Amino acid sequence: MATSRRRLLKSFSLASFLRYCSAPAEAAASARSDNIYQLLGVRPLINFRGTHTAIGASKQWPELHEAMAEAARYYVDLDELQDKIGARLAGLIGSESAMVTTGAAGAITLGICACLTGGDEQKIRQLPDLTGMKSEVVMQKVHRNSYDHAVRNAGVRIIEVENTAQLLDAVGAQTAMMYFLGGTTGDWAWETPVPLEECLALGKKVGFPLLVDAANMLPPWQNVCRLAALGTDLICISGGKHMRGPQCSGILAGRKDLILAARLNSNPHSDALGRPMKVGREEMIGLWLAAEKYAKLDFAVLDRQSFEQAEYLKAGLRKIPGLEVSYLPHDRTRRVHRLLVSWDEQEVGLTGAECEQQLLGGDPRIAVLRNEPQGIVFTVFMNDPGDERLLLTRMKEIFSARRRKAGG
Repeated sequence: MATSRRRLLKSFSLASFLRYCSAPAEAAASARSDNIYQLLGVRPLINFRGTHTAIGASKQWPELHEAMAEAARYYVDLDELQDKIGARLAGLIGSESAMVTTGAAGAITLGICACLTGGDEQKIRQLPDLTGMKSEVVMQKVHRNSYDHAVRNAGVRIIEVENTAQLLDAVGAQTAMMYFLGGTTGDWAWETPVPLEECLALGKKVGFPLLVDAANMLPPWQNVCRLAALGTDLICISGGKHMRGPQCSGILAGRKDLILAARLNSNPHSDALGRPMKVGREEMIGLWLAAEKYAKLDFAVLDRQSFEQAEYLKAGLRKIPGLEVSYLPHDRTRRVHRLLVSWDEQEVGLTGAECEQQLLGGDPRIAVLRNEPQGIVFTVFMNDPGDERLLLTRMKEIFSARRRKAGG
C-alpha cells in the first residue's frame, strides 16, 4: 500500500492536479501519466461483463464530450430544451412524443407517475399517496425483476399474472398501467405467456396504458421503432448502454398526453415525486446527439466486429488444457455474444470465483461474470479492439500458473 501511494504521489503532484483542473485540454498531455482516475487510486477495467451500470455500462461517444461541455457554458430554459429535443427523439423513434430521463429506470418511474396522475396538479403533489387514484399495475410473473422497484416507487401494488385468463381477471377499475419487459439478458430461457400485441389490444379495449421496459432491447434501433409502430403507450429506453450516451440518461417515448404528464411529474417542477430525477442540460444534449448517431449505425457491422472478437477468444481459450468453451444463446430481441467457459474445478484447483477475482485483481483489470453453478461468462459486446487479446493472455497466465502449482 505504501509503495502504491508513493507511486501515485510521484505521478500526480499538487501542481499537476491544479493544472488539470485549470486547463483540462492540456492536462491530457501534461498532468496525467495515464488517466484521471489515478488521482484517486482507482484502476479502470476492461469490460467483459456487459452493459452493467456498476462498472459504467458503456463508453460515451468521444464526440459528445465537447458538445456537453459547450452545453454547460450557457443557461437555457429546461422545458424549452425538452420540447426541442423531445421532438427530435420522437422523430427518430416514430412516437408521438418523447423526453430525456435519468436512465430507463427513471423513465419507468415517470411513466407510472404519468399514468396515475395525468395532468392533475393535485394528484402530482399527492404522490405517492394514492388516495382517490388507481393503485394497481399488472405484470406477468416472468417479467418481475429487481428493476420493477421503479414501478413501486409510486406506491402502487403489482398484480402478477401467469396467463391470459389471469390477465383478463386482473385488469379493471384499479388498473393504472401494465408493465411489459421487452427483453433482458437470458430471456431465451423462458416464454412470455401473453404476447405484447395481445396485451396492447387488451389495454386499448379496457382503457389502461401499457409501458414497455426496453432498456435491454438495443441493438438494433429498429426494435424501439417497432414498439412505436405497434402503438405502445410508453417506451423506456436506456441512453447509457449500447447507445453510448451519457451513462445517467434515458428516454421515455410514447403518447403525447402521457409524456406531458411525465414531465409535470419531473424536474424542474419542484413538488413532484420525480423531482430528484434531475436531468441536466448537458445530459439532454448528450443523449440527443447519441440517439441521432445511434439511429444511423450499421448494426450488422458492429455485430460482426463483436463476433470476430468472440471467435478469436473461443479459439484461443480452447487451446488452454482443461477448458470447455461454448456460446450461450442470444437474447430474444438482440444479439449479444457470450462465451461460457468451464473446467473441472477440483482437478484444476481453481474455482470460478477465484478466476473471476484474479481477472479483476490483475493487470490489466478485467471484469467478467460468474456462471452458476460453475464457470465464468465473457460478454463480448462493445469491446475496444485488442481487448480480446488482453483477456486471452490473462487466462493463459492464470491457468498456466495453476498447472505449475499442481505439478510443483
